[in-house]
Amino acid sequence: MMLHSNLNTYLSENCIGDVCILSAVQWINDNAQTYITKSVPVSDPKKEDVLMQSKEIFTRLWIYSHHIYNKIKRKNILEWAKELNLSGFSMPGKPGIVCVEGLQSACNEFWAREDVPLDNTWTEERTDSLRKFTGFHEAIFDTHGTRGNHMDLGQLYQFLSDKECSNIFQMYFGIEGRQLI
Repeated sequence: MMLHSNLNTYLSENCIGDVCILSAVQWINDNAQTYITKSVPVSDPKKEDVLMQSKEIFTRLWIYSHHIYNKIKRKNILEWAKELNLSGFSMPGKPGIVCVEGLQSACNEFWAREDVPLDNTWTEERTDSLRKFTGFHEAIFDTHGTRGNHMDLGQLYQFLSDKECSNIFQMYFGIEGRQLI
């Protein structure tokens, strides 16, 4: 969890608005040994301090995937969010987007369980709990495409705008969204 958290911090400080797969891989190669060799017993006070701090940090984790189709994975996403007391939404189809918010430790656990191919993640961390979502649900928008699996991104933008999260749309898609008329 610490590797994931520190990697997210590195990426948020160095790769804003860019796809940084090579940077992420290089950072992992440079820093992985730190996490492998530092096997600290649970009773270590320093580790307990880190665990206590992570429980107090409110996190919103955004996960972008090329697609989310599998019904079992979709069911797991809903169940895990409920089990971990996370709010947010998942948008199945192509693209697939998941947003979970809650305690950092719960968001990290969700991400660790996630089996969806992750193309891009972004994390917002706060010391206060400013939830933008009530509960967790699947967000389904009008579909189109030859297989009927492409979600209407205009409706996604409207949904994100209503939740004051429209900045995510430009980050993931590289274009400014527009309000639906």
